[in-house]
Amino acid sequence: MNIFKKIIIFVLAIFLCALGIAVSTQTELGTTPISTLPYVLTFIAPLSFGVSTAIICAVFMLLQILILKNNFKLVEYLQMAVAVCFGLFIDIGMRLAEPFKSGIYACNIIMLVVGSAILAFGICLECHADFLYVPGEGLVRAVSSKYGFEFGKIKVLFDLLLCFLSAVLSIAVLHEIHGLGEGTVMSAVLVGTFVYLFRRIWFLHAK
Repeated sequence: MNIFKKIIIFVLAIFLCALGIAVSTQTELGTTPISTLPYVLTFIAPLSFGVSTAIICAVFMLLQILILKNNFKLVEYLQMAVAVCFGLFIDIGMRLAEPFKSGIYACNIIMLVVGSAILAFGICLECHADFLYVPGEGLVRAVSSKYGFEFGKIKVLFDLLLCFLSAVLSIAVLHEIHGLGEGTVMSAVLVGTFVYLFRRIWFLHAK
């Protein structure tokens, strides 16, 4: 795959990831686990969802450096530029998804499942492009490659950990839980499961 095609697929991937997060968040059942920390930050500080996402992405990139050390390639520092674009796409996605908000619980659940599937497909496209990664997925990939665990399974565990840390932060600072709900718990399982299924279908199709 030439570099131009990689870039096109990658940009599409991060847009789909951002859109999936936005669609899930607009259900008001709780945002996706990968975005719980930045979303909680929006209740603590006067930051947009996109800006807080870029900040958390910087932390994720630093963790990758600590894990991979000398194996962290120089090109991976471009993840910071990716984080800025990702944050911008999230703010755009929030506006695009806003008209689909519904007060009907069943519709919100369907919207959550759709958002989780969009996010998962975006993650798979990131892997397929094999160019750069949004720092959150880059961190999961770093752990997966370093310790030899399956990507989809690590994704589920990572999402659950983010849910826990976000709840602790929210309670500690705001004295109640904001930005997390039953939708967050569902997404923690759905996104990782969709990633696992999409990758299996992808590999079987490739054969």
